[in-house]
Amino acid sequence: MVFTAQQIAGFTGGTVDGNPEAAISTFAKIEEGVEGALSFLANPQYEHYIYETKSTVVLVNKDFQPQQPVAATLVRVDNAYESVAKLLQLYQSMQQKRVGIDSLAFIDKTAQVGKDCYVGPFVAIGEGAEIGDGVVIHPHVTIGPHVKVGNNTEIYSNAVVYHGCVVGANCILHAGCVIGADGFGFAPTAEGYDKIPQIGNVVIEDNVEVGANTCIDRSTMGSTIIRKGVKLDNLVQIAHNVEVGQNTVMSAQVGVAGSSKVGEWCVFAGQVGIAGHLKVGDHTTMGAQAGLAGGNLARKGGATLMGYPAIEHKKFAKNMAALNSLPDLLKEVAQLKRELAELKGNG
Repeated sequence: MVFTAQQIAGFTGGTVDGNPEAAISTFAKIEEGVEGALSFLANPQYEHYIYETKSTVVLVNKDFQPQQPVAATLVRVDNAYESVAKLLQLYQSMQQKRVGIDSLAFIDKTAQVGKDCYVGPFVAIGEGAEIGDGVVIHPHVTIGPHVKVGNNTEIYSNAVVYHGCVVGANCILHAGCVIGADGFGFAPTAEGYDKIPQIGNVVIEDNVEVGANTCIDRSTMGSTIIRKGVKLDNLVQIAHNVEVGQNTVMSAQVGVAGSSKVGEWCVFAGQVGIAGHLKVGDHTTMGAQAGLAGGNLARKGGATLMGYPAIEHKKFAKNMAALNSLPDLLKEVAQLKRELAELKGNG
């Protein structure tokens, strides 16, 4: 597909600086631009590339003021990053979608598969499963008995959805993720640990994306719930009976322990840890490697927390500044002790 700068401006609500008929047919990073490509500039650290890029069209924010001549045609938009995301979504939606059931797939005779689906080779769909319209299931996926998958969801290779779980519409489950494995429930006894049966399920609502090798455990009773719009990165662990509020995002290696409740629009950076049975309020942000072990600081929401145990980010910054000065402080204390000893000796 070929688009002109003017068409791009019309789709993104932008204006054109340069040739409105400049045509693009692909995308490229601004530092790797080629003729016929569309790039974008959102981070000022990359500004120097715009003066030398070979890309034909570059999306920029409306307030961008070039300091040197720019050969590319500029499309000025309110937010370059958001606009390129919308264009990439449009581009992807225009790609031809695979349809059909491969002869090497296994579908139980009691399962239902909707219209315009793709089921790849070595997929297994269990008894009583319900697959909506337009679903794409890549090779080697396992869909357990009585699973429900909503319309237009895509499930990548080697993902597993255990029995009785529910996946909403327009979701993306990446390769190797596991939905509905048993929660980590064991009762200690004199002889060891007795397994507590996990008889609940996982419910994933619409427009959720689950990263590669991420695990969402089924509940002991009831449901582990991932609300609509949630985005989970690779290698995230969501334990049994957890509830994650809508539009919350979690980066890689986040772990949320059992029965915790995470609010809406929260942001967890990499390796954040949440202890069990806690409540995290709406709009809470947690910096990388922050650990929440208890207390009311996160419960009311709206906080930005860092460190372990997690504290308010400004206090954390002050504490770290003090910690960095600790070696010099220790030297001063040692010197004062020596001087005090000398004074006592002279006395």
